[in-house]
Amino acid sequence: MKTTFKLFTLLISGSLIFTACKDKHKGNGPTVYYQQQDQMARPAINTVFNAMAADKEAFNVTVPSAMGAAFHSKFQSRLMALNPGYTTNLLNLDAATFTGVLSTDVLNVSTTGKTTFYDGTNVLTGRALNDDVIDVELTLVFGGPTGASNPGLTSDHVNGNDVAFSTTFPYLAQPH
Repeated sequence: MKTTFKLFTLLISGSLIFTACKDKHKGNGPTVYYQQQDQMARPAINTVFNAMAADKEAFNVTVPSAMGAAFHSKFQSRLMALNPGYTTNLLNLDAATFTGVLSTDVLNVSTTGKTTFYDGTNVLTGRALNDDVIDVELTLVFGGPTGASNPGLTSDHVNGNDVAFSTTFPYLAQPH
């Protein structure tokens, strides 16, 4: 009986050691670690609203929960410098409210509705690949309350991707 118990204990201990030493990386290559290099929830926000190189770098490494406090007043000053006639935008956001939204660079995502940057009805519920985010941002900065003010400044005139997006995951267009 003692021999069976010892054998059983040895067997269990051996399997635990084997399991504990198992490589948890399931891929064929080495484990890859990633480091954040840029905030990109809303493209061009850092580029446009942070005028100083040091502010751009700081924005890239600031956690979203601290972004509003660190950048809101700078963003509001920059908005008013870019568009001194700004009152409200198409979303009916005044300068303080709009730059408050922009200074926290996170991408909101609707889990129950349509995913879009802006489609005329849904606003900042995510981003679809074919959303023209630069035109939306230009319209919100320069388009005024109706979106029709300053028509020369509300579009980059790039009306789509140069290659069609795939209909299967990951949906990105083929490089060319």
